[in-house]
Amino acid sequence: MAAEAVAEAIGDAMTDYLAHLRVERGLAPNTLAAYERDLSDYASHVSGQGVLEPAAIAAQHVVAWLSALHERGLSARSSARKLVAVRGFHKHLRRENLSPVDPTRGLRSPKFVPRLPELLSGPEIAALLAAPGIDTPAGQRDTALLELMYATGCRVSEAVGLQRNQLHLDRGLVLLAGKGNKERFVPMGPPAITALQLWLTQGRSEILGRVRRPPAAASQAVFINLRGGRLTRQGWYQRLREHARAAGIARPISPHKLRHSFATHLLEGGADLRSVQALLGHADISTTQIYTHVSESHLREAYRRHHPRA
Repeated sequence: MAAEAVAEAIGDAMTDYLAHLRVERGLAPNTLAAYERDLSDYASHVSGQGVLEPAAIAAQHVVAWLSALHERGLSARSSARKLVAVRGFHKHLRRENLSPVDPTRGLRSPKFVPRLPELLSGPEIAALLAAPGIDTPAGQRDTALLELMYATGCRVSEAVGLQRNQLHLDRGLVLLAGKGNKERFVPMGPPAITALQLWLTQGRSEILGRVRRPPAAASQAVFINLRGGRLTRQGWYQRLREHARAAGIARPISPHKLRHSFATHLLEGGADLRSVQALLGHADISTTQIYTHVSESHLREAYRRHHPRA
C-alpha cells in the first residue's frame, strides 16, 4: 500500500474522531484545534514508522512517539496533554471496531510536577477592578467584565461568549456554558450586578446608538467592542494587560489568573472543595484540588509569620 494511502487511512479515522468530539461531545473550537494538532503530530509519526492502518498501531509505536516528543524537548506536562488526545482517539477506534486493542491501555503518562497557579492578592484585585473607571462606555464594559470574572470564576470563553438571556440579574445569577456545553448557574454579588446593570443600560446602549450597522450576530452579546461586534478573547486580553499596568501589577497577567484567584480566595475564606468544583464547572474534583495546595501554602506562610514558635 502506498504511503499516501497509509496517511489517508489514519487521517480518515482521525477526522471521524474529531467529528465525534465536535458533534457528540460539543467541544469548543479552541479545544478541537488543540486535539487536531496533537493527533496530526501523532499520525505523522506513526505513519513514518511504517504503520499501514489504525488497527496496526501497537504500544511500541505510542512509546516511540512519546520518546520522540522528549527528544524534541517537549515538557512532561505537554507530552501528558498530547497523550490525552491520543488515548481518546484509540478508545474511539475500539468503540467503532476499527482496532482490536487499545495500545494506550496501561501506558503511564509522563510524570510532571503540577505547577501551582499564580494568583492576584486582595489588594491587586481591588486595584485591577478599579482601573478601568466607569466614566466611559469602554470603562463600564471592562469594569463589568472584570467584576463578572472575579465574582464567578468563569473562563474567558464563557465571559466573552455570554448572551443577554444568560444573565438573571434580578436573581443574582448567571448561566454559564462550560466545556462540552455543560451549563451551570453561578451566583454573583452586588458589585458585579451593579457593574453589569450600568454597562447594559448605559455604556452598551451608547455604543450601539452611534454604530450605524451593528453586526446582527452580536445583537444579543453582553460584551461588545466599540464597533458593535462581539468582544473577542484577544481584544479582552489586550485590555486586561493595559488595566493591569494601570493598577501597578508588574507581573504577567491573563484572564485565567482571575479564575485562579476566585477559587483560592473562596477556599481561604472557608468554602468547601465540592462547592468550588461546582462553581468552576470542573467535571473531576481532582482538577479543583490543586487550589487546596495554594491555600495550604497560604496557611503555612500565615503560621510562619504569626506563630511564636514557627
